[in-house]
Parts: sequence; C-alpha cells; structure tokens
Amino acid sequence: MQIISQQYFKTILLAVFISLRNICYHMFIMNSRTIIYTDGSSRGNPGPGGFGALLVITDEKQNRKVVELGGREDHTTNNRMELLATLESLQYIEERKVAGVVEIHTDSAYVLNGITGWVFGWEKNGWKTQHGDDVLNQDLWKVLSAIAFRIKSKQGLEWVKVKGHSGIWANERVDQIATEYADSARPLLYTGTLESYLKLMNIGEKELFAVTAMASTKSSSKNKKPYAYASYVDGLIYQDTTWAACERRVKGKKGAKFKKVFSKEEYDELVTLWQGHEVV
Repeated sequence: MQIISQQYFKTILLAVFISLRNICYHMFIMNSRTIIYTDGSSRGNPGPGGFGALLVITDEKQNRKVVELGGREDHTTNNRMELLATLESLQYIEERKVAGVVEIHTDSAYVLNGITGWVFGWEKNGWKTQHGDDVLNQDLWKVLSAIAFRIKSKQGLEWVKVKGHSGIWANERVDQIATEYADSARPLLYTGTLESYLKLMNIGEKELFAVTAMASTKSSSKNKKPYAYASYVDGLIYQDTTWAACERRVKGKKGAKFKKVFSKEEYDELVTLWQGHEVV
C-alpha cells in the first residue's frame, strides 16, 4: 500500500510540474511579439529592384530590439520584391528561433491576398492558374507559404494591411530602404536596441508605428481630381483619363471591372490586386 501511495504521489507531482511548465511556456510566448513592416520597389516592371524590412522584436523579459533587412535584384518586379521582403523577415524569425507572435504589416495587396487566400488554390492546382499557366513567382510563394504555415502553427502569425505612403513612419522607412537598394545605393541597416534606434532616427517611440503629419495633410478623395479610371476587360487592364472612355470600354462586357483611382500608388495597387486575382 505504501509503495502504491508513493507512486501515486510521484505521478501527481509530475503532472503538476508539466502543467506549470506549460503555463510558463505560454506566458513566455504571450509576452513575446515581433512587429514587422515590409516593402518592395522596382525601377521599371521588370527592372532593378529592392526590398526593405523593419523588425521590432520584444522578448519575454520585454527587452526590445530592432533589425533592419534589405537587398536587391538586378532584374525583377515590384511584386517579387514585396514577396522577398516578407520571406526574408520570416526566415530571420525562424532561423534565429525568435519566439512569440509575429505580426507582419504590408501595403501589398498581392502579398496579403496571396498568402491569406490565393495560395491555397495555387497549391491545390499544382501551382497552375485557373487558365493552366504557371503561377508567377512560385519559387518564392512555395517557400513563403511553407514557412508561414510553420510559424503560424508554432507561435502565431498575423497579417495586417496598411495603406502605402500613408505617413506611418515604419512603413516610410522600409520604403526608403527598398528604393535605395533599387537605385543601387547601399543603405546602412541597423541592428540593436530599440532605445538606441529611436535616438538615432530622432523619433519618439509612439511615432514609430503612428501616422505622421504628412498623412493628415492629404485631402479627401471626394475633392481630388481622379488620377485615372482603371478597367479590367477580357483579362487585360486598361487606364483611361475620363469616365466616358472607361464606360465605353466596359459597357456590355461580361465580367468587366472598373474603378476610379486618385493616385499612381492606388492605381498600382489595384492593378496588382486584379493581376493576382487573375492568376488564382
């Protein structure tokens, strides 16, 4: 009877130890978080391009570190650079075993819609589009989808859409890194404490992810002259300067899409969205 009681007591202690270990592990994960901003750029599409990423890593002890990443390709596209920025960021997280939830902010509709929706159809169709063509950039998509799945399953992964050139400091910084690489410059990339980074960049902590004054100066789209009227007809994308011309193009066309846009950035994002949807 005494032997049985001792074994029972040891079993209870082991169960308590395992429970406490799991609780501590989950507290460790919950207190750790990495916020990432990414961007891509190309001079011509295709043409020379670059990508940039900014990672703010908070560990379980609330120590905060900033890591900037960047690179370039001589002959590439904007979409490919957007993809590479997110891929390099997640590879950094996985290779260095950075714990905690990962939160990626991107202004690329191509990346966001691809990784949260289109990629599942591509994988199911053997990386072919609905028309039987090869999915563009599938070499990067295959690696990105796999690493995103692993990180999401292990520690959590969140995707956040941000508006490009809206004045968010971190987003403007990665845009700067990407464009400098696209222009064959060699920007200095920072790795170190958040405190030193803020001093170096002469910004406050609240400004890092906040919309700055440059965004608030933008007028409402209701009062702005349209940049263009974009349309998607029979698999092709068109740009017209007047609604009358656009209306003639889309009227009576089955499956046609059209939208009024107010900037080149908005037009480029819409084109990316339509192109991505076309290759699902």
